[in-house]
Amino acid sequence: MNQLIMILLISLLILVHEIGHFVAAKIFKVKVVRFGIGMPIGPSWKLFRWNDTVFYLHAFLFGGYVSFAEAESENPENESEANKENVDETLPKDSPELYDNKTIAQKLIIVSAGVIMNIVFAVALVIFAAAYFHKLPASIQNIYVDSFSNKITSNIEKSGIIKGDKFLKVNDKKINSLYQLTFFAKNSKLFDDYAQENLIEENLKELKKLNPNISEEIKAGTTIYLPAIKAEKPLEINENVLKGLEKYKKDGIELTKTQIELRDELYNKKAYKFTNPITLNDVATALSDTYKPMSITVLRNNKEIVFNNIITNKDGMLGVMLKIEDVYTETKTPKQIVLKSINYIYTTTTTMLYSLWQLITGKVSASDMHGVIAVVKVGGDIIASKGMLNGILLTAMISINLAIMNFLPIPALDGGHVMFLLIEKFTGKKPDRELSEKINNFFFILLIILMVSICYNDIFALITKKL
Repeated sequence: MNQLIMILLISLLILVHEIGHFVAAKIFKVKVVRFGIGMPIGPSWKLFRWNDTVFYLHAFLFGGYVSFAEAESENPENESEANKENVDETLPKDSPELYDNKTIAQKLIIVSAGVIMNIVFAVALVIFAAAYFHKLPASIQNIYVDSFSNKITSNIEKSGIIKGDKFLKVNDKKINSLYQLTFFAKNSKLFDDYAQENLIEENLKELKKLNPNISEEIKAGTTIYLPAIKAEKPLEINENVLKGLEKYKKDGIELTKTQIELRDELYNKKAYKFTNPITLNDVATALSDTYKPMSITVLRNNKEIVFNNIITNKDGMLGVMLKIEDVYTETKTPKQIVLKSINYIYTTTTTMLYSLWQLITGKVSASDMHGVIAVVKVGGDIIASKGMLNGILLTAMISINLAIMNFLPIPALDGGHVMFLLIEKFTGKKPDRELSEKINNFFFILLIILMVSICYNDIFALITKKL
């Protein structure tokens, strides 16, 4: 049911976008012949006719379009059968109702109106949410220790942390969300298939010290003494990674398959007899993939207490059951409603723009991109777990994201049309119509391919339970 609500909300955003184009076209007296909700893929239904415009609903809801009347062909005998049957969709070439006969300024407004409507609608949604629920998320969470798990091996309970402690920092970095705490735990786990170079050097020295006659090439049947397990350096990450705005890159040298198998064999052993020849460097590398100790700061009775050398298990689990509280800011007065709504929109929009830049510059992998399937799933879960306030705010952010993506200077998107219009404005020449159409069609196909690949990412994430 909640997923259905999200589908309807996303469809509403598309409707709002297309209404923007439609209203702007009508203001400048452009003849609109079709208004479609959804993409013309699969079943379609003609809803009604209003003046010159026929309204359609398509089964594939995620899309929309507004079609303008086209100019009549100079050679009627060469005109397509579709145009001959739809004579009400064509106009004389000098008609003031043709989009092509409008000024560049008018065309820019018509093309940009969908994006503008999405932004206006997003602002209205946030203000409505703030006024109706009298609060907005502060984008932070309070995280408390609720209990400990007996099934997960971790030293956190023995460290002195107790029920009711509030997580404040990990490795001196403020923790404002469950994502951040989980990120530290999972990336500090025992065995991550990477070894830090300084630890490899230390283990090499220890191996040579414990085994004075050891050679670089260790023969099968050789038994050597092994140094005690040493911890790696604690995890250090920048703020962008911690906020999920930048992909985390593991520190050190990635282990080979042979080194990983050797690591598992050598773990917690004081001596080992090799059945196959191996290099001393392989042994040192295998011994150097251990764990990254965590330093956790908690708040207890209004006092900050630091616990060092916290170790997670092989799955990056702390073995703690958590109590999580979302933090909200009050919006009870008109001033609070307006100012805090603007601040909320500004903060989330700048985050989205930064994330887009990270994607463009390659700091975030395209494989991490998700689309409408993920939005519907996650949005439905948010509504179910956190209520309609967060569902409405998510819809507002999707509306702004839709505006941003649509305004990118890519042919086949609104931003692409704006780009061609600006080229016409500054050069004084209209781009070749046939060439423009070919470019738009090419990029439209690319966008379809991108959409399919993103849907694949979403489905894969659902199957593997990453969403």
